[in-house]
Amino acid sequence: MSFPLSPAQLTDHVTDRLRAAGCVFAEDEARLLLSAADRPDRLAEMLELRCAGHPLEQVVGFAEFAGLRIALTPGVFVPRRRSEFLVERAVALGAPGTVVLDLCCGSGAIGAALAARLGGVELHAADVDPAAVACARRNLAPYGGAVHLGDLDAPLPADLRARVGLLVANAPYVPTGEIPLLPPEARDHEPPVALDGGADGLAVQRRVAAAAPRWLAPGGHLLIETSERQAPATAALMSRQGLTVRIEQDEERDATVVIGSSPGGPS
Repeated sequence: MSFPLSPAQLTDHVTDRLRAAGCVFAEDEARLLLSAADRPDRLAEMLELRCAGHPLEQVVGFAEFAGLRIALTPGVFVPRRRSEFLVERAVALGAPGTVVLDLCCGSGAIGAALAARLGGVELHAADVDPAAVACARRNLAPYGGAVHLGDLDAPLPADLRARVGLLVANAPYVPTGEIPLLPPEARDHEPPVALDGGADGLAVQRRVAAAAPRWLAPGGHLLIETSERQAPATAALMSRQGLTVRIEQDEERDATVVIGSSPGGPS
């Protein structure tokens, strides 16, 4: 089936619709929608969704992250580019063969990026959202990753205890009272469980830090993405679990990662 307009006319039409809907990068988004749509009716559907405020990545079915194309479905948390900093810091601490655990994994983007960059890892991931787990299983399948459905570390196999070299978590850290201040794309189209960090934004991080000693190998590392404002409190949570802690930041990406290292290896 062919499109009724010429390619140039179609590009202009889609761009104009997106611009009228308030999309700042209308030209770039138009090219992406056009490349992702194989039929006129599919393009029309995608265009309507995007103009209604749905995240572009959910509309086209994928996100670009750390050099990978991560499959996404509607309602699944969209990986942020700032989280690439977490990947980079984890890669610097890992090696081929590392046991990697991605808690609150969402689409599995972080775990997939670590597996792709480190090579040969034993990869596990977990999330409480069935839609996210289904998405993560698709994204981690090429790396032999096991994705577990359940609350935080509850569904993990017992034989992972004290074996994890890299435990990464982009746990929700937006304080409940600040959820209404998020952009509509996130507030209206991403699951609250992936955004809401409780009254102080630290509720899930607190649980991750408390669980980490059960799973970390001697000398293993826990990496949690957080905000610059919350980083000292996140660091204190890790310190209370006996980890040696440092805070690392990337101002260009507005990214903050707190790293806690367990005893028995280099920090």
